[in-house]
Amino acid sequence: MNHQCQCGDTHNEGELGVQYNLYQKIDLSNVECLNESEEGTGVKVFKPWEERLTRSDFVESDVDDEILFNIPFTGNVKLKGIIIVGGPGDTHPSSVKLFKNRPGMTFDEVETEVDQTIELVRDQIGVHEYPIKVVKFSSVNHLTLHFTGTAGADKTRIDYIGLKGEWTAAPRQGVVIATYELRPQASDHPQEQEDFTREIQ
Repeated sequence: MNHQCQCGDTHNEGELGVQYNLYQKIDLSNVECLNESEEGTGVKVFKPWEERLTRSDFVESDVDDEILFNIPFTGNVKLKGIIIVGGPGDTHPSSVKLFKNRPGMTFDEVETEVDQTIELVRDQIGVHEYPIKVVKFSSVNHLTLHFTGTAGADKTRIDYIGLKGEWTAAPRQGVVIATYELRPQASDHPQEQEDFTREIQ
């Protein structure tokens, strides 16, 4: 089904639904949401496409209009698109800054070099797709999103964050433990010692 969104373009909902499934590759137990008014609500905006308009699960900012997400993935991601469904009225965020592979970011660090900034349009049906600089976001294991601004509300509300891209498993790094002898000890090789003793008798 095609939908016309506030940006003026028409978007195919069926195609988008198939593509926006990266929420399955987020390490949800380790997602951090800073400045959420209710603890544990930030992680709830990463949900299946079919539930993107479910208004019961959302995150709202606490003391101002900023919200920051630290999002670890379970592997490496080539990020290709993002969809944001904000809250009703003026609570929809105005912009989002994206940072690649900077775990544990805080609000004190958001003025550092930004990998991409996106100006957001109000999208209440969740079909407006924002393109990502794929070259910049070709190998992402951690994504930080910093939302700021509203159309006039004191607080920001986000109902859904959809991510599109390609996921690959992270290479497994095994640990090899090796013991080296600088000087062989006879007690470590009893059979060889016994054979040697027989030879010289």
